[in-house]
Amino acid sequence: MVSEPQGGLTEYIQHHLNHMVINFRPDAGAFWNVRVDSIVVSFVLGALFCLWFWLYARKATSGVPSKGQAFVEIIVEFVDTQVKDTFHGDRRTVTPLALSIFMWVFFMNAMDLLPVDLGGWLVHTFAGAETAHHTFFRMVPTADINTTIGLSVAVLFIVIGHGIKAKGGFGFGKELITAPFHAEGPVAKTILVLPNFFLNVVETLSKPVSLAMRLFGNMYGGELVFMLIAGLMVSWISFVPGVVFNTAWAIFHILIIALQAFIFMMLTIVYIATAREHH
Repeated sequence: MVSEPQGGLTEYIQHHLNHMVINFRPDAGAFWNVRVDSIVVSFVLGALFCLWFWLYARKATSGVPSKGQAFVEIIVEFVDTQVKDTFHGDRRTVTPLALSIFMWVFFMNAMDLLPVDLGGWLVHTFAGAETAHHTFFRMVPTADINTTIGLSVAVLFIVIGHGIKAKGGFGFGKELITAPFHAEGPVAKTILVLPNFFLNVVETLSKPVSLAMRLFGNMYGGELVFMLIAGLMVSWISFVPGVVFNTAWAIFHILIIALQAFIFMMLTIVYIATAREHH
């Protein structure tokens, strides 16, 4: 049973929404804050994904595969099929990128299924009670807007890189000022330069914003629901309903976890495919 939070459920939720932060320049404000929990958990999950797939790739055989190898092959084939159906070009770099995004985001989302108080318990166990009282640790990196923005900005640069590779630097720059509105004659083309450039900049910047906010909003909302349900477990009267609600929400949330990872992957593929098209 969850221990009774001091100050009630509101303080309990506020406590669990704080990050473990290191500020390298306290005099410069919060800009230099580094959220250690998001970085550490993201790095560990990314390393586990790479190690998992590398071990099975290293031991892969052409004969009857083991259950583990078959499962990995199903994931890879699933992702490659999505890429093939959306991106009609050389998939040798796009499929590994899509696979990495899908699995990494899925792993980070799946941390939401762990107990809400697990992070605090780990700090309490390994750092001591006094330190734990003043230390925060959030287990879901994608419920941190900094993580989702970082992922989305990385995707943005990859998309721009594909656009430049497909069209060349001059062709990519020319398209920024000549599409989507095309015109004949030098005067009309000159007039449409600013509208075209403005619309293309807005379209380009809206892609990482929509990617980041969609993933963050869904995972942050799911984390809040788990915290609210945890508040039911502070007494014996509401403990059993809390367990039932928590189990039901966890089962439903598995769909959200997988769906958000899939959407992030698919939008990345679509953005890359669109960037390589000539207008």
